[in-house]
Amino acid sequence: MFTCFFASDLHGHTDRYEKLLERIRAEQPRAVLLGGDLLPNHLALRASNFGRADFIGGFLAPAFRRLADDLGPSAPRVLLILGNDDPRLAEASVLGAAAAGVWEYVHERTVELERWTVTGYACVPPTPFLLKDWERYDVSRSVDPGAVSPEAGRRTVPVPERETRWSTIAKDLARLAGDADQAQAIWLFHTPPYDTKLDRAALDGKMVDRVPLDVHVGSMAVRRFIEARGPRVTLHGHVHESARLTGAWREHIGRTEALSAAHDGPELALVRFDPGDPAAATRELI
Repeated sequence: MFTCFFASDLHGHTDRYEKLLERIRAEQPRAVLLGGDLLPNHLALRASNFGRADFIGGFLAPAFRRLADDLGPSAPRVLLILGNDDPRLAEASVLGAAAAGVWEYVHERTVELERWTVTGYACVPPTPFLLKDWERYDVSRSVDPGAVSPEAGRRTVPVPERETRWSTIAKDLARLAGDADQAQAIWLFHTPPYDTKLDRAALDGKMVDRVPLDVHVGSMAVRRFIEARGPRVTLHGHVHESARLTGAWREHIGRTEALSAAHDGPELALVRFDPGDPAAATRELI
């Protein structure tokens, strides 16, 4: 059995990380995948002694380094991406820890994991939030009512205008996947696929300029990619309340098992899965 842990949207809450690290020590999974929104948001920063950059160097990287030292050859591989609430300015610190062997940063990268591959992708469709470091147009240059264009808002790292104006999630996924067979592929996304139990937001009855808001806020490009290419497992976060609203944290799409670790309570939501038998995945609130 090849046990993997998956967690997402920890938002810098050290208590959730401590729970995760404790379970890793106790169960010694083969791999740990972290699906973005890992750093403190403005609320967590108020309750923390760390800034976002200090959080990586002062807590997160040392904690995973100690874990590796303690477990030695039994230490899991740690694969991670950032999410739309994580400023891209912090990516340099994440890459620095990756270079030191603390974890593997897999945004827009594909790595081998035994007989499977893992590809990471952090970007999400346009949101109402102003931080745009990890936002892309989805399948075209359109924005839902209530959302802010990727060309507006703010960025912590400058990017070329052509990227903000013309990049789409659909184009990115086509480029990253290429012609490779996806039957043994694991995709580590931040966004969930559109119109599923995993992307249901608490927007019932809300309107902007008398236009009802869509309660599904995931990516059409990710949904179409899953349907067309059929990866073995896809991992998602981003929409915290989805499991509470729908009563589901997983969805079967074609031959793909899509799993979410998003959670809007105070607990750590820990998904355990074996890529060899993803239908047997479990989710525990700790």
